[in-house]
Amino acid sequence: MGVTTRSARAALLRRSVRVAVAAGAGFYPLLYVADRPVMALYALFAPIAVGLLSSIPGSGRGRASVMLRALPPALLLATLGTLLAVETWAAVCGMLAVGFLLAFAAVAGPRAAGSAPGLQLFYILACFPPYAPQTLGARLTGLTVGTLLLVACELLLPDPAVPSYRERLAGALGTAARAAATGEVAPRVLRGAGAGLRLSRIPPSERPAGAGRTDRALEQAGRSVRRLLDQLATLAGTPPAAADPASVVLLGRVAELCTACAGFLRTGSRPPVAGVLERAMRGFQSERVRLALGPPGRTPPTAVLRRQSHVLALAESARIVEVTTDIAAHGLPVGAAAPHDQFWYAELPTWRLWARRVLGNVTFRSVLFQNAVRTALGLAAARLVAGSLDLAHGFWVLLAVLTLGRTTVAATWQAVRRAVAGNAVGALVAGALVIGVGPHDDVYAALLAPAMLVGFFVGPLLGTAATQGLFTLVVATAFAQIAPVTWRLSEARMIDVVTGSVIGLLCGLLAWPAGARREVRHAMAELLRTCGGLVRPTTEALLTPSRGAQKLPQTLPSVHRLRLAEAAYAQYRSESSAASDEAGSDWHAVLIVANDMLMGAHRLPRFGLRPSSAPTGKPAVWARGAAADLEVTAGRIASMLTGGLPAAAPATDPAPLPTAPDGYEPASLSVDLEVWLTSLGRHLARIEASLTKPPPAEPPGAPARGDGGR
Repeated sequence: MGVTTRSARAALLRRSVRVAVAAGAGFYPLLYVADRPVMALYALFAPIAVGLLSSIPGSGRGRASVMLRALPPALLLATLGTLLAVETWAAVCGMLAVGFLLAFAAVAGPRAAGSAPGLQLFYILACFPPYAPQTLGARLTGLTVGTLLLVACELLLPDPAVPSYRERLAGALGTAARAAATGEVAPRVLRGAGAGLRLSRIPPSERPAGAGRTDRALEQAGRSVRRLLDQLATLAGTPPAAADPASVVLLGRVAELCTACAGFLRTGSRPPVAGVLERAMRGFQSERVRLALGPPGRTPPTAVLRRQSHVLALAESARIVEVTTDIAAHGLPVGAAAPHDQFWYAELPTWRLWARRVLGNVTFRSVLFQNAVRTALGLAAARLVAGSLDLAHGFWVLLAVLTLGRTTVAATWQAVRRAVAGNAVGALVAGALVIGVGPHDDVYAALLAPAMLVGFFVGPLLGTAATQGLFTLVVATAFAQIAPVTWRLSEARMIDVVTGSVIGLLCGLLAWPAGARREVRHAMAELLRTCGGLVRPTTEALLTPSRGAQKLPQTLPSVHRLRLAEAAYAQYRSESSAASDEAGSDWHAVLIVANDMLMGAHRLPRFGLRPSSAPTGKPAVWARGAAADLEVTAGRIASMLTGGLPAAAPATDPAPLPTAPDGYEPASLSVDLEVWLTSLGRHLARIEASLTKPPPAEPPGAPARGDGGR
């Protein structure tokens, strides 16, 4: 699909100009003035690798900084490729290791993931015959010249700056503050502000995706602000309960905190006073306990208690924003970050956080690990075939694998078809050009610069076929100036691209051909199982008298499952087949209910209203039964997702009632627990309904469909 928006076309044009100018500024002087063809070739391909093949996020200084940091690894990879070119087996082993490590670097975030393809190319270029270690100096010099020229072009012709994630958070917090203080912000506006913080809508350069404390804190703050905005929207959509001044006071404290955090994120000065909101929440809870345990005639109405429960829940979201803002600003929390499981990363050293990130993805259930294995095997196989068959310009085989590989075999096939068609047309035009121009280097020199500018701009604008065809013309005009060529250069490129395409397709067929489609089902199932296991322990904690001992559930395994599920979902949504394959599966709803389970396990034991004595009778039976039914329902949905036998459905309706059970009294059962269980029941019922809807009727004679989700 081509680029369509005006801003995207403008960004593409700027990128094309930067890469074409940098490549030409290095190539022409080194070839025609210094007479160093090897150095000129690397100076030409360095901007193409870093500026086009790589998708380095950011603008101006940010992208230039990433390129400069990528230069030492690029020099190391070019050196390694030059030395390992001595034997095919050595080059293949090196390609396997380099391919996996660079592809797996995606665990470090968008910047590392964006730089990886370009760095792959530096090894690929150098690892092919002839084995010429004496040219290593020229190769490294050309690579350095080309990269530095591109850095200069990035600084001279930058893309416009985009708002940082901190600025986006501050703006959303300002909206939340107005809503909490006045209650006059429309729910639609609140939910729109929350949707603007979704990472899919944030430029990759601004996403807090690193493993360090700052990025983890900002990412957690973003999720908490989104949840806070959604809770405020829900509160705004319900009629206010009468005689509830305590909620008004607590909402005022939430507004003050949001305003302080927004100002702190913008300016870095005057941080919010730590612990103020938590003290207000504890005072709010104490007043609720006093009223709930008072004389029956003075007990607040159930509607007021439920509203207070919602207010306390959104105040907890604001408290998380306060703590995470503190961690992001100072690296460590100034006060105690409680509960520990919720802020487990706050006091760990950076190396341990990175170790957790890496080791947590060293599993075949990680889509990042799957992609790294698929890429490494494809590139190593391509290097083996190109070396064994002694293909001319064999690096094009690996380049085809690198640029045409997708996360699903269907998407790879679509890219391959278009690439082969585009290369066929490009090869015909390039062959005719070589035959018509002959050995006149001045003509090729005059054509190279405009060919690069047009190819780098028009190709991505029109899609894969145009990109491959125009790149064939660029390659032909460049190589014709370095050494005499014939029309067989186009033939060699066509053979290499087809060979690389076949290898890429075979790897796609053998290694996770469905992409994230199967993994997202497994990840969501495991997430539901682990989070569903938190419901009953949390319920027991809320049914324990205030002075009794309570055993809180462990949530770190659920946090780990949530990370894997979010990564699988992010890749799944990027795959073109997602909409047709899983039209009825609401994976986003699964993530929401899992977050609600996690948040309840953290919040309710700390701030939930608990009885003064062990509850008995119908309320306690209802609560324990509802918690057990919710766990069974989560397990049943998980079994449905993975294709196993579902857990047996309960004999009675498992969904908690939207109203309190018979015999409910605030003193005998926590209204916070009732609200939480009821909400979870509604969420799980909707998810199960989305999975059990009958498929649309097939037209007569249509072939039977398989289970595309497996």
